[in-house]
Amino acid sequence: MKALLRPILVGLIEPVVFGLITFLVAGTFDYWQAWLFLAVFAFSACISGVYLLRTHPDALKRRMRAGPTAETRTRQKAFIAGWYLSLVSAFVISALDHRFGWSQVPTAICLIGNVLFALALAMVTLVVIQNSYAAAVVRVEEGQKLVSTGLYGLVRHPMYTGNVILILGIPLALGSYWGLLVLVPAVFVLALRIRDEEKLLQDELDGYREYTQEVPHRLVPGVW
Repeated sequence: MKALLRPILVGLIEPVVFGLITFLVAGTFDYWQAWLFLAVFAFSACISGVYLLRTHPDALKRRMRAGPTAETRTRQKAFIAGWYLSLVSAFVISALDHRFGWSQVPTAICLIGNVLFALALAMVTLVVIQNSYAAAVVRVEEGQKLVSTGLYGLVRHPMYTGNVILILGIPLALGSYWGLLVLVPAVFVLALRIRDEEKLLQDELDGYREYTQEVPHRLVPGVW
């Protein structure tokens, strides 16, 4: 029971933290878009955490070791800090948009944003299922094998593709077009992280150089 409660609690921490940020910046709790989004956020995160705990507990442990302090290389610490800053900015700008009425986003678009966010979390979960070494920290572990099938047959970094979809869905779900501006720095930071990560993978993961020839795109099929 204790093991089951842990992913549920972890899945609730981020929605609570981001919810507090959102409502404080918005200056009101009268924000139905935020309430709906946070419910989707909490439900999706808890379902993902419980499923991985039951089926891929080791992979879940790797995913839970995240953040700048978990990285061992200074450059990657900076990249992941930039990503988290972009993520927080998506909530802050969207909340300011709601507070001052900069955007008028139709309900249908808000619902699409929630769907995109839920799909992004589902995609991240699927990546972990297909590659149990898909940790939140850039490193090659002992015994790690190259995965080139499933989502990895479409792009080399499907986890980051899911992150892009996630940060696209947040502002739309919160009823903000201005929040989409965060996409630019967020994708830029991810691109830098990917380039640095690939140098490590080419040096330390057997078969990765050949894999880059088989799957030429890093983040978006047919684009980059």
